[in-house]
Amino acid sequence: MTQEKTRLQEARKGTSDWKKWGPYLSERQWGSVREDYSKDGNAWDYFTHDQARSRAYHWGEDGLAGISDDKQLLCFAIALWNGRDPILKERLFGLTNSESNHGEDVKEYYFYLDSTPTHSYMRYLYKYPQAAFPYGDLVATSKQRNRGDMEYELLDTGVFNSDRYFDVFVEYAKQTPEDLLIQISVINRGPEAATLQVLPTLWFRNTWTWWPGTPKPSLKQVSSQKGSQAVAASHADLGERYLYCEGDVPLLFTENETNTERIFGTPNSSPYVKDGINNYVVEGKHESVNSGKTGTKSSAHYQLNVGAGKTATIRLRLLKLGMRVIEMASRVRLAFAAACPEATLIRHIAVSLMPAGP
Repeated sequence: MTQEKTRLQEARKGTSDWKKWGPYLSERQWGSVREDYSKDGNAWDYFTHDQARSRAYHWGEDGLAGISDDKQLLCFAIALWNGRDPILKERLFGLTNSESNHGEDVKEYYFYLDSTPTHSYMRYLYKYPQAAFPYGDLVATSKQRNRGDMEYELLDTGVFNSDRYFDVFVEYAKQTPEDLLIQISVINRGPEAATLQVLPTLWFRNTWTWWPGTPKPSLKQVSSQKGSQAVAASHADLGERYLYCEGDVPLLFTENETNTERIFGTPNSSPYVKDGINNYVVEGKHESVNSGKTGTKSSAHYQLNVGAGKTATIRLRLLKLGMRVIEMASRVRLAFAAACPEATLIRHIAVSLMPAGP
């Protein structure tokens, strides 16, 4: 019997909840009927892509290469910035029904490469241009085309010319149902060295604003072993968990709450809102993140310089507090091998990202 068959049997019997964490995060929550409270049923215009970075969702979340628990209370995904885009790349972009000559259409290149039935191993690829993402060009050119014309695709814009882009691979492997190992590999496909800011992000879906009386969860920075940073996540239903981030990387915190000033023109109840990390990274607004290192949305801020044809790697670990996991690197290699035998993956993550304390 293979390890995956064993995991499936344990999941069916309820002895181990191997499916509690998986790729349950939406690719796109904005512009969908799930968030539509318009009077005319126009979901595309009621909640737009431009609003998505600033406006808290009600019924779900979205993100790049994202995962969550099966109730989508705690979410993890990556955000990217090439230093040229007007916003962080936190979610997929696409055209709405009225913007495209053939109806709504995502304008991104991303690939789900692998996933076992229990999601004990998952692999994802996103292709991110090094030039500014052509948001405006995609909309303007597509609007000029009629039903008989070919669609205007991202490749047509020339943004991938000379292979000036990054391949961003995101891999997950479960050592136990509550111990997730994460590896992000950034490959520079271009002819010259290029910089990329990578922000692995952990956040809670906002339930406390929509349902009064719901306890508000929290994220906060806590002490960790030398050479890593840690975020503690506390939720009334989920309990407590840690996200360990390899390296002495800065941690940024804000709240997953609507920037009402930007969206509705009314004052914010807090200076820390959903787009606070975007505003810190892209606009240099240091006051938009919480210097107290607490919130309901947090990102580790990696700034990479990747040589032509080279690869940079980021490793993280999300696990349940109190598990006292004390594995050696060889144990981790076995865990990945069991999840995906053909993969050559993380070698020292359990040693470098060890929970603080015994």
